Amino acid sequence: MKIVFAAVTACLLVVLLGGSAAAQTKKKERKGEFYFSWGYNKEWYTRSNVSIVQPALGNDYKFTNIKGHDHPGWDEGIFNKAISIPQYNYRLGFIFNKQKGWGFEINFDHTKFIFADQNAHIAGKLNGRQVDTAVAFNPGNGFFYYLNNGANFLLFNITKRQHLLATKNGNVKLDFFGKAGIGPVIPHVENEFFGVRNKPHFQLGGWNIGAEAALRGTFYKSVYLEFANKFDYARYSGLKIYEGSAHQAFGTYEMILSLGVDLPMGKRL
Repeated sequence: MKIVFAAVTACLLVVLLGGSAAAQTKKKERKGEFYFSWGYNKEWYTRSNVSIVQPALGNDYKFTNIKGHDHPGWDEGIFNKAISIPQYNYRLGFIFNKQKGWGFEINFDHTKFIFADQNAHIAGKLNGRQVDTAVAFNPGNGFFYYLNNGANFLLFNITKRQHLLATKNGNVKLDFFGKAGIGPVIPHVENEFFGVRNKPHFQLGGWNIGAEAALRGTFYKSVYLEFANKFDYARYSGLKIYEGSAHQAFGTYEMILSLGVDLPMGKRL
């Protein structure tokens, strides 16, 4: 009888100690995660109109159905310029509910928009007279329109993570991230119309909305590689030009590759 009692007591101790150790292990897990990434992007833009208003010059016209392109930077050579010159992006985020996968993210894309080197249709009032014609829109002819130090999309995103795959030891895992948000655009405005240039400058110049779908591979629980596809719609208004302002809206499709780190944060569970 004593042997049976001793055996039962030993089993209870093992269960209690095991449960206590498991509780301690669980307690060490943080409620949330903080992450930061840096990467590079490639863009394609929809056709758009650029509206020009210069009251002092008697101008109120638009360039219609123009074509814009990006300027990746690394296509002119790898690592031959500062890392912030090519089209880059960063993400700063926090997963505040790991169980359900909800989070918040500051999402910035340094995109570049170039309008030049094409025949552009112009319609409206020019020097007080109605016009409907085409011009050779290129620097040699006194025309260019650059958001080249950035069309610069800033978004405040709500994010949702969905776990897809993971190794047994958790050292490698694959997650899907859905992201959507709204925020300001902060363009660098540089242009020349009919041979007259503006003074290049940064400014708050409108707003944008965007949605992003990303696959994130995380290695050893802290380093990750993320590939994303993103759609963005931006409206630029009040862009300062010589004696007036410019207005424009366009859609963007982006492909983004980023390298980041993921760190546990928040209260322990």
